[in-house]
Amino acid sequence: MTVLAALIALVGSLFFALGAALQQYEASGTAKPGLPALLRRPRWLAGGASILAGGGLHIVALGLGPLTVVQPMGVASLLFALPIAATLHGRRPSRRELTAAGVVAAGLIGLVLLVPESDGPTHLGPSGVATLLAVSGVASSLLWAGSKIASAAGRAALLATGSGVLYGATATLMRVLVDGAWNWWYLLALPVPALLALMMLQRAYAVGHFGVSFASLQIADPLTAVAFGALLLGEPLPSGIVPMAAAALAAAGTVALARTTPLEARH
Repeated sequence: MTVLAALIALVGSLFFALGAALQQYEASGTAKPGLPALLRRPRWLAGGASILAGGGLHIVALGLGPLTVVQPMGVASLLFALPIAATLHGRRPSRRELTAAGVVAAGLIGLVLLVPESDGPTHLGPSGVATLLAVSGVASSLLWAGSKIASAAGRAALLATGSGVLYGATATLMRVLVDGAWNWWYLLALPVPALLALMMLQRAYAVGHFGVSFASLQIADPLTAVAFGALLLGEPLPSGIVPMAAAALAAAGTVALARTTPLEARH
């Protein structure tokens, strides 16, 4: 069952990568990549369906195999996404680009394997939810503001990181809902960070540096979820120098991607 879980997770990563590449292709090069306009584009909608399919397959894989096997397979989406996106834009990814993506993936694998698993049900009171939304909202707003004065690659990274922060907040709130310790208005709060994250991500994709934005998203999302888990849910943080080295490796790979991935925009 472990081998089957790994294969399913790998296929899920492929679907997720395809969906992200399709959505970036539709959003890239547009002056105002707003959701109303993107929702009228069949290819962007197909990308969303592919992302949902990838997420569903990842959940199935988690039900069949251990987290230590399934999670690294999910990281492979970055290695799938770059060639797919490059093909859509009519080019081939360079060796340096793929090497940088491999460095990011290696760092991410180290991070996901070192995150301590929760050993009990999660509970988050109304004040905790308010803190979650406020902190993620302020952080993403600051990143959005910083993107206004950054270079193209920096803008893509900052916007995608802001999206990852909001997705991390969404994942934390979703965990609370799944565990059953929640109030009815939590359901109303859940779409807020998720929709803001989606909008911010499309802005990042519109810049054109897909590798940078996708890598930044994959780094920020789990790190934010871990931080909120420790801050609000009392979960342990990874300790020692290895997690710091893994985070540094992922960050270094993202910087390398910013230097090697060309600007990709539709015209």
